[in-house]
Amino acid sequence: MKVLPLTCALGAEIQGVNLAEAGRNADMAEEVKSLLIQHKVLFARAQDMTDAEHASFARIFGSLEDHPLVQSADSEPGIIQIWKTPDSPPERYENSWHHDATWRECPPMGAVLRCLECPTVGGDTMWANMELAYDRLPDHVKETIASLRSRHSMESVFMAAKPIEERLAMKARFPDPEHPVVRTHPVTGKKSLMTGTFMTHLTNFHNASNVRYGQDWQPGMQNLLSYLTSQATIPEYQMRWRWQAGDLAVWDNRCTQHYAVMDYAPCHRRMNRATIQGDRPF
Repeated sequence: MKVLPLTCALGAEIQGVNLAEAGRNADMAEEVKSLLIQHKVLFARAQDMTDAEHASFARIFGSLEDHPLVQSADSEPGIIQIWKTPDSPPERYENSWHHDATWRECPPMGAVLRCLECPTVGGDTMWANMELAYDRLPDHVKETIASLRSRHSMESVFMAAKPIEERLAMKARFPDPEHPVVRTHPVTGKKSLMTGTFMTHLTNFHNASNVRYGQDWQPGMQNLLSYLTSQATIPEYQMRWRWQAGDLAVWDNRCTQHYAVMDYAPCHRRMNRATIQGDRPF
C-alpha cells in the first residue's frame, strides 16, 4: 500500500491495493481506519467493487444507514444511489458546503462514495478541513462560540420544494436537532467547526453578553453565522478531487465538509454511497 498526501490541508490517495479486501482483512481494515483519522479523506482509483463489497468495506467503520429521500440499491441495503441524468429535476441540492445529515440527532460518522459513471469534465467534489478552519479562527471568535449551539434542519433544504403536508410529515419524523457549533472529535479530541447548509440559527446567542438591545439579536447572529459558514470556502482549507469511473472516496464527516460541484449538466453522473452511522456530537 502506497499513501500519497494530496494537499497540506487534508486528503490522501491510496495506491496499490484493492480496498474490497479490507472488508475481509482485519489488519488492512485497521490500517485504513488509521489513515482516515490522519488524512480525513481517502481516495483510491480503479476499485472494481460490487455493491456488496462496497457495503462490506464501509462496515469496517460502523453500521450503515439509509437516506429517507434517496433511492437505495436493490441489491444491497445501506447503499444509496446518487444518480444524476440530463433529465434530472433542477432541484440539485448537493452543491453547497455541508456535513452530511446534521439534521439527524446523530449525524453520520462518515461515508464511502463510489463512482460508477461521471462526465469527462466537471462533477468534481471538494472537501474542507473544519478542524483547520477552527484552529485558525481569531481567539476572540473562539471565545464567543465556545458554548454556542445551533439548530439544524432538513426542512429548508431538501424539503423546501415539497408540498406542505409532506414537508411537515418529514419534520415530524426528523425533528430539528440542536448541535454544538464547536464539535469535539470522539477519537482525537480535536475541535472543529460544525456549520454547513443545514444549520438554520444559533439557539443560545440571545443573551446579555451578545445582545445589548433586542435589535442586536438578528444582525448579530446572522453576521456571525455567515462568518462561520464562510470558513469552509477558504481555499487553504480545501482539496478537490476529479472523478474517474471506479474511484472510491471515504471521508470523516465529523471534521470535514464537502461540496459536489454541479458544473456538468447535461451529463450523467452516477455515484453509489454507503453512509456510516455516527454518534451524538459533543
